Amino acid sequence: MPVPLYEAKAEFFRMLGHPVRIRVLELLQDGPKPVRDLLAEIEVEPSNLSQQLAVLRRSGIVTATRTGSTVVYELAGGDVAELLAAARRILSVLLSGQRDLLDELRRTQAGR
Repeated sequence: MPVPLYEAKAEFFRMLGHPVRIRVLELLQDGPKPVRDLLAEIEVEPSNLSQQLAVLRRSGIVTATRTGSTVVYELAGGDVAELLAAARRILSVLLSGQRDLLDELRRTQAGR
């Protein structure tokens, strides 16, 4: 029996649900990067980065090319950058709403 689309989407978002994976995707928006550059930008152990890159590669969201001893990663398609931009817009609205609520709470507490 095929997996329902909503379950496939949930699995996709679970795959994205790690800070290191999100940071890798953000960095790769600027173009392909060798692992050494990713390591320099993301403060994690090499083994942790390798593990997270493997998850992204298996999912098909990034591709890897080896040239000699250098492995270069890149986004598999432009839709990922659009997804990250949409997430930034959504978070901006949510955080703005929370800030407004916090400001209102502070005003009401000050008025007591």
